[in-house]
Amino acid sequence: MSRMVLPLSPDELLTTTRTVRKRLDLSRPVPLELVRECLEIALQAPSGSNRQTWQWVVVTDPGQRSRIGEVYRKAVDAYLASPGAAGKLFADDPGRSAVQRRVGDSVAHLGEHLGKAPVLVIPCLAVGRAGRLGDGNQAGLWGSVLPAAWSYMLAARARGLGTAWTTLHLNHEEEVAGILGLPANVRQAALIPTAFYTGDTFQPAPRQPLDQVLHLDRW
Repeated sequence: MSRMVLPLSPDELLTTTRTVRKRLDLSRPVPLELVRECLEIALQAPSGSNRQTWQWVVVTDPGQRSRIGEVYRKAVDAYLASPGAAGKLFADDPGRSAVQRRVGDSVAHLGEHLGKAPVLVIPCLAVGRAGRLGDGNQAGLWGSVLPAAWSYMLAARARGLGTAWTTLHLNHEEEVAGILGLPANVRQAALIPTAFYTGDTFQPAPRQPLDQVLHLDRW
């Protein structure tokens, strides 16, 4: 086990693991062994019926990262031009609007630089022979990989690494699958750039008050 683990309490780890877009250190290599440690921890996450159908693609080759980065840039450009882009939300609420504009700026920054992140981690699921997703509620399906991906991000945070949860590239999932040579039955769940972060540390983010989103017994 790495000696780089930070002395964070469980609550501090959970409340300060942030999406890192602008503070990824693009010039500092990340040891593959450190990524493997984080993935070993991720594999302890729950999965439906303990099937463990997850697969993990770790991309370190500069050419591969650059090609994926171009796909992501294309997806980000389309997102930022859409009415639902973060920078356009809550226009009638000055406080939340300012926060969302900062989020939009950071999304644009990551769109320009994701391909330069030293490590890209793509959690995947094997879903039948042709990769077709079933009809109806898919919570159980994706619930068999998303907790593991979050565990990876928590483990990375504890080791001084920054990560960002991104899914915009899934609008071009087949293109990325072609770059990586993924089998037809493997579907991607997210794209997680990973790097050491710049600056000192992270603070809990502003969130809605609990009582605005909490429902007891019924809606």
